[in-house]
Amino acid sequence: MAQTEVTISIGGRSFEVACQEGEEQFLHSAAALLDSEAQVLVDQIGRMPEGRMLLMAGLMLADKTAGLEERLREAQDKVDALQSELTAIEETPPPEPERVEVPVIPANVIDTLAELAARAESVADSVEEKTMADR
Repeated sequence: MAQTEVTISIGGRSFEVACQEGEEQFLHSAAALLDSEAQVLVDQIGRMPEGRMLLMAGLMLADKTAGLEERLREAQDKVDALQSELTAIEETPPPEPERVEVPVIPANVIDTLAELAARAESVADSVEEKTMADR
């Protein structure tokens, strides 16, 4: 692949940098990160030698990166633990089905209850007829 010359600005200074064709956007993004750190130094300290500015800005970025990598490791450990838990749950056989007994009313009891209901209705009808006749 051919190389491309790109001009980047870091801490108010311009630099000519070569990169592979098609990687210009990545270089500009990286330079913008370094420039933001260098700008903090320039705002706080003022003008400083180029090498020192770049070293300090690089160290500040490295510190941020180390913190992010630690958080990423912690998050990955949590994901791994949850994945292990999920795998264990998926591999656990389902519980045995519970046997549920439903009481069955014997047919002769159903017939007896039906007969009692019919008698009760008959008595109710008789009472109603007598009540109507007395009026």
